[in-house]
Amino acid sequence: MSVKINIPSYLQPYTGGSEVIEVTGSTIAECLNQLIGQFPDISKTIFTEEGKLLDYASVYLNGEFADAAELTRPVNNNDELHILYLLGGG
Repeated sequence: MSVKINIPSYLQPYTGGSEVIEVTGSTIAECLNQLIGQFPDISKTIFTEEGKLLDYASVYLNGEFADAAELTRPVNNNDELHILYLLGGG
């Protein structure tokens, strides 16, 4: 399936400035792995060394939150993924 991954501005230095990366995969995890295959340095901004989603990184599939346990969720052709950081402040 062809899936678009929307890259926020703070991660675009890892994708050569690209805002949208098109990948193929049948699950969220496969799509993220394709992204990492194209841009290996982005891995450390999304995953721990053990391959788990960072606590402050979140993934959305077509605007719907997908937690770390849902990375095996299937994707469909023309779906969109967003990678966002959860930020707090005060």
